[in-house]
Order: sequence, then structure tokens, then C-alpha cells
Amino acid sequence: MEYKISELVALSNVPKSTILYYIREGLLPEAKKIKSNVHRYNNEHLELIKYIKYMQQEIGSSNEQIKTALQNKNKSISSSYTMLTPLMQTLINIPAGSIHYTKEDFILHFDINKDLLDNLLKDGILIPVSENDFTEKEASIIRMIENFDEVGVEYDLIKTYVHHAKELALLEQAIQKKLCKTRDDENFSTLWKIMFETLFNAKHYIFSRSTYKMFYKTIKDEIA
Repeated sequence: MEYKISELVALSNVPKSTILYYIREGLLPEAKKIKSNVHRYNNEHLELIKYIKYMQQEIGSSNEQIKTALQNKNKSISSSYTMLTPLMQTLINIPAGSIHYTKEDFILHFDINKDLLDNLLKDGILIPVSENDFTEKEASIIRMIENFDEVGVEYDLIKTYVHHAKELALLEQAIQKKLCKTRDDENFSTLWKIMFETLFNAKHYIFSRSTYKMFYKTIKDEIA
């Protein structure tokens, strides 16, 4: 379906000036030129505007990140790293300005037991972004493991927890592949919204509420 610029503004709730800015910046394709000063837009423009708004407002992605993603939007979601860049940066969850250490410097700076560190890496409990890149995040996990050991919580219990996290990641990958098979230019923004909502909002909601329900039942049983 084709739209006048005024119709696209009404449908997207985005000002004309912003739409033209997106086109200049390469975030949107050029409109179809009918004749001088007469242009037409289509459903792809509308879907991409929805995607841009969502990435900016909900994920906080920059125009450059969005542009990189959109340049690869016709590649498989599950195989294109550049398409996933805004998501990957959010998932690693390393605050801006964090200090990065090599493994050797990390051990020295945080006074880490090397054998413990190697075991946590081997068991997948410690997951640095790359092989020789450690931050305060990794140090906090090691301190947590040391505290578990101090109070007598079995190490195998932590390994089981990590195992289920990996199983969840496989399920999320399966969702991603299903989305990839159904994607086209007219549902692009909706599918990406599903992916982000699943990984961030829905996962937190389901996990937190499940934990709440379990704790609530435990407390209720104790006072019954």
C-alpha cells in the first residue's frame, strides 16, 4: 500500500521533519518519486519507523547502531551479528566506563584464587565477554561464589542453576529462529519487538513472579 507523506505522519505519529531526517541519515529508504515534488511511501517505511522508535525509546540505541542493523535487515536474524548488535550490547550489561583487565591483571587486582577462577570458567559459571577481558562484574560473581562456599551451599547447586540458564538460552535461540522464518518487510518491527520483549521484559516478569510465588508458598506453609 502506498501513502502520502501526510498519511505516513498520521499512521506513524512521527513528524514529517523527522521522517525526512531518517531518510537523509540512511535509516529509511528513499520514497518512490511519482513526479516532481510528489512522493509515495509504503508499508516498509511504516514498519521501519516503528522499529526505529522502539529501538530509540525502549533500548536506547543510537542512530548509528540502528543504521548498522538496518543495513543487514535482509540477512538471517540468527546468523547476522551486525543485525544483533544493539541487542548484544544490551545483553552483556557492562556499564559504560568500566575498567577492563587481562586475566593476569584481574587476578592481581582483585586478589583472586587462580584455581577457583579456572574452575568457574571451565564450568561456565563465569562468562567474560572474551577470553582475556574481565571486569568488576566477574569479580562480583566470584565474591558471590566465595560467600556461598563460606555458608556451606553446595557448588553443584550453582552448576545446576547455570545449566538451566544455558537451557533457557537455547529456548530463546529457538524463538529467534522461528521469528526469522516468518519475517518480511511488513512484520519486521513487530518481530523485533517480540524478541526484545521476550528477552528483557517477559523473562524478568516470569522469573521474578515465579520466584515470588515459590517464596510466598514457603512462607504460607511455615505460618500455617
